[in-house]
Amino acid sequence: MSQRSLKIAFVVGEESGDALAADLLAALRAQHDGGVSAIGVGGPQLQALGLDTLFDPHEIALFGITSVIAKLPQLIRLIRSTAARIIAENPDCLIIVDSPDFSHRVARRVRAARSGIPILNYVCPSVWAWRQGRAKAMRAYVDEVLAILPFELEFLKELNGPPATYVGHRLASDPLILKALEAQSAIELDRFSDWKRPVRLLCLPGSRRGEIERHMGVIGETLSDLHHRGRKIQVRTQIPLNHEALVRKLAKDWVVEPEISTDMDGKAAAFSTADVALAASGTVTLELALAGIPTVSLYRLDPIMRLFRRHVSVWTASLPGLIADQPIIPEYFDEMIRPGKLARELEKLARPGHSRDAQLQGFELVRERLMTETPSGQLAAERVLVWIDKNSALPAS
Repeated sequence: MSQRSLKIAFVVGEESGDALAADLLAALRAQHDGGVSAIGVGGPQLQALGLDTLFDPHEIALFGITSVIAKLPQLIRLIRSTAARIIAENPDCLIIVDSPDFSHRVARRVRAARSGIPILNYVCPSVWAWRQGRAKAMRAYVDEVLAILPFELEFLKELNGPPATYVGHRLASDPLILKALEAQSAIELDRFSDWKRPVRLLCLPGSRRGEIERHMGVIGETLSDLHHRGRKIQVRTQIPLNHEALVRKLAKDWVVEPEISTDMDGKAAAFSTADVALAASGTVTLELALAGIPTVSLYRLDPIMRLFRRHVSVWTASLPGLIADQPIIPEYFDEMIRPGKLARELEKLARPGHSRDAQLQGFELVRERLMTETPSGQLAAERVLVWIDKNSALPAS
């Protein structure tokens, strides 16, 4: 007997979440021979797999109270319309991935209207860092968390959150990252043989508009410091296509004109050749760690978010550090950001020595702790199918 087709609803706002959701959807289609369609909200990778997104997910890829307040009326309308569409479609499962201030409100509405739809949260909100009360609140509308970081299971248990399963992180087996790591390892011994060669610096200001606006200036000042210290540098930056014009505008006064890429080919080239990176704190620091690129991290919060820093309970914002349970990447935040300090940290990491070696060794530990025998997308898909089978009694194939 053939399996019936499945309909999966997604709510995704971030580029990193879009990649995770697309990986999961592909794995579902590989495991379920009856066909799997997708509805809801998602980015270009989900759209390439057939999702007709309800709206541009960049509209909900917000960080910081200031940006949320500015778009509050629009967000409320989108929450209501997204939930209504999902309720009307009556999918076999709802998978919320990121942008929790939006996606979790959609999930609450769907649960209230259709309690039989399984709701899975792929990527745990950062309850381990702040607003810990969210973990317990999630039990009312999330059936299971598909955790991508190994330490999240213990936190959710301690905070009385929903049941959780560790499925691993897709970045640990991402072909682009693995190829970059192979390329980095191959050139590491030859990297310092030509002292006249410019340092290849990868600058990553963030994926959201607000992050880019807050970080491009200080990155430019750091480049000026490196230039005045006599360092020859080549600069590349990788940003979402919809922010290319903004980045070009903000980089026009940099002492070095950056090579800007917006696609996967450009990202692959940048990650395969960079000597060192300066990156906004976030998922990208984990990508850099897994690719073997020594990194300095920075982050400027929006003004209102700074008022809430005392509520942050985690010891580091660095995902590599949290996974390895030890400091690995230098981190600078808000008033602690000094271009001169960033420049000297980058110089130190761009040459052979203890600092560079220590980071590379720390990255090896991160890779070990993220590895799973089965690819993460496949593990996540297995859990989705378990919940669908439990709630709708799928016929055997």
